[in-house]
Amino acid sequence: MERQQRGVGVGLTGFASFPPAAPSGLPAEHLPSMESARALLAGKRLAVLTGAGLSTDSGVPDYRGPDAVPRSPMTYQEFVGDPANRQRYWARNHIGWSHLRHADPNQGHRAVADLERRGLLTGLITQNVDRLHEDAGSVNVIDLHGRYDQVICLDCRRTYTRSLLAGVLTELNPGFLDQATKSGLVEIAPDADATVDDAALISAFVVAACPACGGTLKPDFVYFGENVPKDRVDAAYAMVDRAGALLVAGSSLTVMSGLRFVRHAAKLGKPVVIINRGDTRGDPHATIKLHVGVSESLAWLAEQLPDL
Repeated sequence: MERQQRGVGVGLTGFASFPPAAPSGLPAEHLPSMESARALLAGKRLAVLTGAGLSTDSGVPDYRGPDAVPRSPMTYQEFVGDPANRQRYWARNHIGWSHLRHADPNQGHRAVADLERRGLLTGLITQNVDRLHEDAGSVNVIDLHGRYDQVICLDCRRTYTRSLLAGVLTELNPGFLDQATKSGLVEIAPDADATVDDAALISAFVVAACPACGGTLKPDFVYFGENVPKDRVDAAYAMVDRAGALLVAGSSLTVMSGLRFVRHAAKLGKPVVIINRGDTRGDPHATIKLHVGVSESLAWLAEQLPDL
């Protein structure tokens, strides 16, 4: 996916500007706990599980972090059950996509890619749909919840790129993005959804149908109330099974889709290290819990962990 110039539009909240990557050095008070994690993980191949907290340093807002925008994401049942809900969702997604696609990987994404290049990972499981791990160079990635840069037809199951659909939606709704920005504050979410306080603008939005069959298009990621495909879950379990330890970075583990892998690793007696600002549902299973910044901690570990 071609990257655009960094930056965001005027009048947006919940979508930070993109600062340059910070040095990987950590405050001195965090070094003893980080050194404990390094000693625990050294000499082991790792499975890595990441969540939205890793992408906040790329300007992508979090669902549940301290700076998260309170919101109720649309469920799968709401999306498929009402054309008005689909209209509202695609209008908001068109705005969110136009801004989220500018995000670049941060030093945490690059650190995970470096660990993989050095042969220190069995693989990467990410709950994020932003594809920033792939942009950073990670290859063996399970996009547990799908990907925001692709759409799927619920009728014929054909897939299309989100950038292609963006062009179609722009043609169907000329001037919509400019009007949305001028209409008031727009809040962006990590799945490219957005909250727009202009009911008239949303109600006039024209939704695109599948160009092949005229069916219903949906972003190709897992909605709340929708199940992660079984083959994807099985592949993620296999990554954990092959690993000597599980490293969790930037996930509150609130939903079972990620928590199950922490429980699985702990049940197998594998060390679990969790890096997250704030408590997580996986903390009772953690060998070490680090309340530190996610991206800089991953960068520090990538510098300090020895090759096998």
